[in-house]
Amino acid sequence: MPSPQSLSETDRREVAAWAAECAERVLALFEAEAPADDRPRDAIARSRAFARGELDAAGEIRRRLVAGRAAHAVSSPAAVAAARAAAQAAGVAHMGAHALGAAAYAANAVGLAAPDRPEAVSDEIAWQLEHMTDETRSALRQLPPVGEDSAGPLGSGLLASGILGSTIREIQAAIGSTPSQQGAR
Repeated sequence: MPSPQSLSETDRREVAAWAAECAERVLALFEAEAPADDRPRDAIARSRAFARGELDAAGEIRRRLVAGRAAHAVSSPAAVAAARAAAQAAGVAHMGAHALGAAAYAANAVGLAAPDRPEAVSDEIAWQLEHMTDETRSALRQLPPVGEDSAGPLGSGLLASGILGSTIREIQAAIGSTPSQQGAR
């Protein structure tokens, strides 16, 4: 049985477009430090192509780790987070929950790039929420709350803790109830 963090292929294609938008907003932070490294840009382009149905999930599953390796090519925390946002966007072909990872890393990158603006992360989350389609919102509502299901990226690891976890919790709260919360009512 697939993880509840997987989502259907149709839903993964829907959230891939939003994840790519989130990651692209911070791409310049990576490219300022590593202008010749096109791995994050390519990951975002491939995420968009997957969203349009131009690439298949199997091929993208094999390539999803390429952008993540780009995080090792830069040293500033903001650039690292930007590369990870792109890698998470690429991972959506494999598991829909990576879309929330892309958004969280992008918000984190914005915050790291603007330490003198405490509202930077909240502003970025607001932008992300405003740029969600109804279909994206509906697909993301199917995901379990971060930290409650260990069978995927929203488990007890990196995405469930610190700024990433709080960002995902904020997004999940803003889009409405998740399936496990609906059963508790």
